[in-house]
Amino acid sequence: MGLLAYNSTTRFDIDDRTLAHLEAVIYAKLRRGEAFLFTWSRAAGEGTGRTTVWMNRASSLAFRRRSDARIPLNHEWVERLMAAANSPAGLHELPETEQVAAVG
Repeated sequence: MGLLAYNSTTRFDIDDRTLAHLEAVIYAKLRRGEAFLFTWSRAAGEGTGRTTVWMNRASSLAFRRRSDARIPLNHEWVERLMAAANSPAGLHELPETEQVAAVG
């Protein structure tokens, strides 16, 4: 389980694989000087609801993964996360694979 800390006051736990993909999107956006919303559901132990933060170059971010292993990125997932980050709703949790509706 990894950790993302925002401005040393807001933290959330997230699995290492998801965190690696979020890092790729966040770094790309901030490298280009693009600010965006980032929102996520609170963990069960924190009650219900969502937390939303404004990400920009002035944000103080820390990413900590449990594993040292390099995690191969799923480029399709990164693209979907980037599309979310570029939308008015901002970057938010998306499953790695989208469910395809059964045709029949």
